[in-house]
Amino acid sequence: MKNIRNFCIIAHIDHGKSTLADRLLQSTGTISDRDMMDQVLDDMDLEREKGITIKSHAIQINYKHVNKQEYTLNLIDTPGHVDFSYEVSRALAACEGALLLVDATQGIQAQTISNLYLAIENDLEIIPVINKIDMDGAMIEEVEDQIVELIGCKREDILHASGRTGLGVDKILEAIVEKIPAPSGNPEAPLQALVFDSVYNSFRGIIVYYRILQGSIKKGDKIKFVSTEQTYEADEVGILKLKMTERNEVLCGDVGYIITGIKNAKEVKVGDTITKVANPCTEGIRGFQEVKPMVFAGIFPVNTDEFEELRDCMDKLQLNDASLTFELETSQALGFGFRCGFLGMLHMEIIQERLEREFDQTVITTVPNVSFVAYTTNGEKITVNNPSEMPDPVRIETIEEPYIKAQIISKPDYIGNIMTLCLGKRGILINQSYLTPTRVELSFEIPLTEIVFDFYDKLKSQTRGYASFDYHPIGNRDSDIVKMDILLNGDKVDALSALIHRARSAEFGRKLCEKLKELVPRQQFQIAIQAAIGAKVVARETISAMRKDVTAKCYGGDISRKRKLLEKQKEGKKRMRQIGNVEVPQEAFLAVLKLDE
Repeated sequence: MKNIRNFCIIAHIDHGKSTLADRLLQSTGTISDRDMMDQVLDDMDLEREKGITIKSHAIQINYKHVNKQEYTLNLIDTPGHVDFSYEVSRALAACEGALLLVDATQGIQAQTISNLYLAIENDLEIIPVINKIDMDGAMIEEVEDQIVELIGCKREDILHASGRTGLGVDKILEAIVEKIPAPSGNPEAPLQALVFDSVYNSFRGIIVYYRILQGSIKKGDKIKFVSTEQTYEADEVGILKLKMTERNEVLCGDVGYIITGIKNAKEVKVGDTITKVANPCTEGIRGFQEVKPMVFAGIFPVNTDEFEELRDCMDKLQLNDASLTFELETSQALGFGFRCGFLGMLHMEIIQERLEREFDQTVITTVPNVSFVAYTTNGEKITVNNPSEMPDPVRIETIEEPYIKAQIISKPDYIGNIMTLCLGKRGILINQSYLTPTRVELSFEIPLTEIVFDFYDKLKSQTRGYASFDYHPIGNRDSDIVKMDILLNGDKVDALSALIHRARSAEFGRKLCEKLKELVPRQQFQIAIQAAIGAKVVARETISAMRKDVTAKCYGGDISRKRKLLEKQKEGKKRMRQIGNVEVPQEAFLAVLKLDE
């Protein structure tokens, strides 16, 4: 055990985490030059295109130190985006140390700080590394000041590296061996292993990745998951090289995988504890939580006939991604579909893209919303994930909406823009502090529903891309939330209903009606588009009828002939309006997401 080191890399998106991991694997000969490619640990095409890590990975590196000893280094890669912060916290709990990676051209960003706090909570040894020192815009001394200020280390402890050229990688490997402590655990104690990830294999079922804290695990052992209390047999155990390598036994302190033939992703929860049935551990590893979806949206097939196919695709996706939740939903406008829960907006975008790419499904996604809690007059508590679940306003006593604490780090020049944006989103300024003369940190408490739409895009445009943003939930608070319906000629279009704060409802309704006026095709009869809260209409637009010139054949003659024809046309339009239905094009459902463009 004394020659094992378990570590991870924490960094903001795009600070070069995957590139540095590539160099570590290459310089230790873990991967041959023939197999080498950029972002070698990122399996999905989507990860390569967006340049982000979506699914965390683990790989074992064998390293020969200058003192001639062989060391086993387990790199547990973590996703970088705020949506996946729970997965990051579990990956950190499986390590003893972390490389704090900071981009020399950008300095410390919000995500770096929040992941650093998670690492400090887990008592990890932090090794600060400045990456991209070979870039033209590298501000090495300035970034060193920021790191010293943040973690209170000495300047000489900060390592300089370049993931692109491989500069300084040998120093990082030496620091990992010398500074990160070896795992401490009792090999003779009952088995206690922390699950930090799982992947689905169509032949073998769910493959679980874990780190053993106490005891050891052998092939053929009867094992149990503590939170679900399900028992299985270990068909195969092993360690994680670039491909899985089978072993008879995985020992204390090591990172490995186990295959038990599990077919249902819900049975494996990230953060759960694995133990043996024969000699179980007394308690699970602390910090386990059920993953809670934060954002909800409806996903519907474009053709209603493809519903069964979409159901199969959702089931397969859930095997790969246990944090996706979905249930059946029907809509008058869109037919059968699913109400899905996502960890955040990026997660929702990824699921949509994967449905389109991996399964060839074209889907319509309804307006995303968050989960509200309504208390009725008779004391009942109702969780509202969907506008259609909202109880009658007469029965509602109070409604609570989720709030988040947002951390924004930017240049002082953009403080005004950030303030205007956040206060316009019903935010409350909690704190403002200067990390260095050129970097300021602002903390706000903002309702989550205001973040869901376009907050991140607006923040980037208001600050020319210089702001970084991170958030975590802080509970529910009372709020004046109302359900807004969109009516076309008096008929509700349930897929366009939204739950919104009363103060924003009139403006939102007006914009939506204007947008729909552009998108809904004209008919032979007049169409009224209304936004209503209960019985009160707050906005209205009218699409005028396409008019056929029925009086064209009357030239000259008595006016009563023209009037008779116009009256006849008026009657026909009235009748048509009663029986005519308005087709809502797909673009209209997407328009809601892009109201401010």
